[in-house]
Amino acid sequence: MSNEKNLYEVLGVSQNATTDEINKAFRKLAVKYHPDAGGDAEKFKQISQAYDVLSDSKKRAEYDQALKYGAFMGGAGGRPGAGGSGMGDMGMDWQSIIDSILRGEGAFGTEWDPQATGFGGFNGWGQPRPTRGKDLSMTVTVPFEDALAGTTRKVTYRIPSTGQTESLTVKIPAGAVDGGKLHYHGRGEFGANGGERGDLVITTRVGAHPFYTRDGADVKMTLPISVSEAALGAEIQVPAPNGKRLLLKVPAGTQPGKVFRFRDMGAPDVRHKGSRGSFYVRIDVSVPRDLSKEERDLFERLGRLDQRTPRAAIEGRE
Repeated sequence: MSNEKNLYEVLGVSQNATTDEINKAFRKLAVKYHPDAGGDAEKFKQISQAYDVLSDSKKRAEYDQALKYGAFMGGAGGRPGAGGSGMGDMGMDWQSIIDSILRGEGAFGTEWDPQATGFGGFNGWGQPRPTRGKDLSMTVTVPFEDALAGTTRKVTYRIPSTGQTESLTVKIPAGAVDGGKLHYHGRGEFGANGGERGDLVITTRVGAHPFYTRDGADVKMTLPISVSEAALGAEIQVPAPNGKRLLLKVPAGTQPGKVFRFRDMGAPDVRHKGSRGSFYVRIDVSVPRDLSKEERDLFERLGRLDQRTPRAAIEGRE
């Protein structure tokens, strides 16, 4: 492609053309110049290359930036920084720029910063400043029990700029919380101009449990008990998050919603090494739905014997 040829001119569209207009122009030219239809192979290569750049929003933006810079610099010589004694003979090698864009390296082989090169401040040419690579992110989901005890997971992820894949063994700390962040320094996107790599940021997602829930390092559960256990009191074995069995003494007359706390029996606290949260047990009184005749007779007898009025405060209001 000629250095002087503008990609928009190759497709016969304006620089403000919409994506739809670019697509239509390419289809029309491709039919005309396709080698299989007896067309011009070199011309078809040119329009294909122009379409590859202008149909991709990121590549098009990089090309437009290069056009603006080229208009400012003027001329058509070597690439920026490739020699010359002043702005007048520092032109643009457009084919090299386009090739760089198509390789995904940006218009000038890096994520070019006009301020760093002197273009933004008219200070002459300097060396492009080091640019730190972007952070990459991914999510790792672990079962509830593994989040409590801690575990490891091997993950594989892709580096966008190069397409290469990297693997990493992720250490999930004991007590990991849903939405927690793990940072791996220097495992993200590559930097430019000698800049350091970004980080890999892993978000932990903790799977649901049949009866436990988490609130930070605290673990909670709802314990169903019978009407008679609530009224008469009971001693109940409760499974703790760490696998042990705890003895819960339910006092006679315990009401629904009563919460019992077991200190230091929750999850490890990732914010305070060596400490643990609490384990909370909330009482739920299970009222029987289907009563046998004998049970119904007993409840009716209890109703006649019970002279207490639980709604006295409400019924006493005018």
